[in-house]
Amino acid sequence: MSSILVTGASGFIGRALSKSLSGAHDVVCMSRRDPDLGLDYVKGEFSSFEDLRRLDAYAIDAVIHLGAVTGGCSERDAILVNVEGTRCLMRYLMDRGCAKFVMASSIAAIGIQNVRCRPQELPVPDEHPCLDCDGYGVSKYLMEEVTRYYARQNENIDVINLRLSTVVPEDKPASLRAAGPLGPWALGSVTVMLLPDAMRAFTLAVEAPRSPGVRIMNAAGPKAWAKDPVGRILRGWYGNDVDVSHFERPGHEFDSVYDVSRIEHELGFVAERTPDVVFPGEQAG
Repeated sequence: MSSILVTGASGFIGRALSKSLSGAHDVVCMSRRDPDLGLDYVKGEFSSFEDLRRLDAYAIDAVIHLGAVTGGCSERDAILVNVEGTRCLMRYLMDRGCAKFVMASSIAAIGIQNVRCRPQELPVPDEHPCLDCDGYGVSKYLMEEVTRYYARQNENIDVINLRLSTVVPEDKPASLRAAGPLGPWALGSVTVMLLPDAMRAFTLAVEAPRSPGVRIMNAAGPKAWAKDPVGRILRGWYGNDVDVSHFERPGHEFDSVYDVSRIEHELGFVAERTPDVVFPGEQAG
């Protein structure tokens, strides 16, 4: 049994994940609000060294870092919390011997918040460069760079940055996306996972044998959250600006717009609650 710190433990994913992990691990929850799970709880912000020192009594083996400001935040908050806050957290934990870091990055790291974003490659590879111009995506990308920086200092740490897809409740799944106008967060609207699958991705990551270094993985389902064929949707959004030919090949019409082969190969993760399971018969040919 290991001791796992979960930041953002009172949030949508954090609360459910903390409860689930507690059956096999000692879980320490950190957040501004008490998740009220009957688990060890430290009130505070991971960006504050004073608050982090409240964790001194615990021997932390691994962290799942879910705490963040999310899309739509100001550029200033994104940098202060998602970048500098993560630096504070990692510095504190590394200095106390923690060697396993599972970080909630985002598929937005490539810049999908803005309608001007054009992915350079489809399906989007795990380490697609950041094209963000609004602040949130670049904060997640810079968070990943912070983990690389610390891995150069400490070659023993294992860092998995999960570029997490849009996550929705199991009892209120998002509707499948049909062809239509391009809007902000477009690729996020067709890259959806239900909460139980997201929890399983984080669990597999934190329980995986330690492998020193930094890895970035798209944490998404194998199928697009789409009612119409993905090629048709993407052609409507991007015209000929982006090569969408992958999705026009027979058998690939509803493939995920993010490449998820690495997370399957390295962690054994494949989302189970795919559109054909949640909405049988709704994907058009």
